[in-house]
Amino acid sequence: MSNSNKSFGPLAGVRILDLSTMIAAPFGATLLGDFGAEVIKVELPGKGDSLRGMGPFHDQEPLRWPGLARNKKSLTLDLHKEEGKEILRKLVEKSDIVIENFRPGTLEKWGIGYEDLKKENSNLIMTRVTGYGQTGPNSPKAGFGTPATAYSGFTYLHGFTDRPPISPSFSLTDYITGIYVAFASVAALYYRDTNDAGTGQYIDIGLYESVFRFMEFLVAEYDQNGTIKERSPGLSGHSSPAGTFQTKDGHWVVLVTSSDRTFERLAQAMNRADMLTDERFHTNSVRLQHFDLTNGIVADWVKTFNRDELQKLLDDFGVPISPIYSIKDIFEDEHYKQRENIIEVDHPRLGKIKMPGIVPKFSETPGAVKNIGPDLGEHNNEILEELLQYSKEDIAKLRENEVI
Repeated sequence: MSNSNKSFGPLAGVRILDLSTMIAAPFGATLLGDFGAEVIKVELPGKGDSLRGMGPFHDQEPLRWPGLARNKKSLTLDLHKEEGKEILRKLVEKSDIVIENFRPGTLEKWGIGYEDLKKENSNLIMTRVTGYGQTGPNSPKAGFGTPATAYSGFTYLHGFTDRPPISPSFSLTDYITGIYVAFASVAALYYRDTNDAGTGQYIDIGLYESVFRFMEFLVAEYDQNGTIKERSPGLSGHSSPAGTFQTKDGHWVVLVTSSDRTFERLAQAMNRADMLTDERFHTNSVRLQHFDLTNGIVADWVKTFNRDELQKLLDDFGVPISPIYSIKDIFEDEHYKQRENIIEVDHPRLGKIKMPGIVPKFSETPGAVKNIGPDLGEHNNEILEELLQYSKEDIAKLRENEVI
C-alpha cells in the first residue's frame, strides 16, 4: 500500500483515485476517506464534478458538496488529452484503488480502461459503477439513481394502491450503491493484501443491483407462491400491526411488531391480553390476514395518548416505536447530540457548516473529517509537486495548456 504521513483511521496508507461524478460512486469514496484513505478526486478543469452545481444552495454556495466530498483532495485533469492521461497513469502507479462511473467502454476508448491501467500497476483495484452493469443488453444505457430504482422493483412497491407508484424523495439508490462501493473496495483490498495469490481486480456494480439485493422477500414470494407484491404504504405484508399512527396531540409515530413476542408486549401495554388467544390475532400469520382490523385497533388506542406519554409507555414495555422526525426534531434531539451524528466544521466562505458525523464508530481507529469538499483544483500543486515530482514550470505549462 502507499504511505501517507497525514493519514488517520483504519485505512491509513490506502490511496484512492476518484474519477467519478455525482453521488453513488463518489459517496463510496467519501466513506473510505472518512476512515483514513487518501482520496484524490480527479475533476475536469473549469467544470469539476456536476454535483458542485446541485442544490440546495446558500449565497450561491452548494450545501451538499462540503459533506459529500469531504476528506478528498481535488486535482483537475483533462483525461481527453494525452498529457492528462499520462498524469493519471503516474498516479495509478502510486495508488491502490480507482473508482469510476463512466459508461461502459468510455475509459477503454480513451486508453485508460482497467487492462490499460493494470499495466502501470498490476495490483490495481478498479471499482466500476454504472446504471446497469458492465454487461447485459442494458449496459450501454445512461444510468441514474431514480430510473435504476424503478428498474430494481423498489418503486413498484411504494405508494397507495389508488395512486401512481412513488420514487424515494432523495437519491436513496445512489447512497446504497455507495455503501457497496466502499464494501467491495475494501474486500478486494483485503484479498489482495492478505492472500499469497492475491492480486488486483475490477469490481462491477450496477445501480439497480444494490437495491434489488435488499429484496430477497420479493424474489422468494414470487418464486414459490407466484405472488406479485403490489404497492402499499408501510410494512403491510410482513408484520402486523405495523405502520404510521397519529397520537392525541397530532404527532405521527411509527410502530411495528416484527415478532409474536413483540406483539405480546404490545397487547399487555394495551391491556388487551384477550388478543393473545383470539384466533384472529394470536400469531403474526393470522394477524396479517386481518391486517386492517389489527391496525385499526392499535390506531384507536394510540389516539388516546399524547406522543411523549405513548413513547414512555411502549419503551417501558419494550415495543419498538419512534416519532417521525423532521430535520428540526433531529437537530434538537439529545441522542443525536451525544452520538455526534451531526458535526460542525469550518467552511471558508460560510464560516461554519453542519454535516452528518462519522458512521460507524471504531473503538481503536476512529474516522474523522479532516477537510470539507475541496474547491476545484485546490490540491493541484500539492499532488503534482509532492507526489509526482513535477516542477513549478511543468505545472505552469500544464495549466497553460488547460491539462489541469
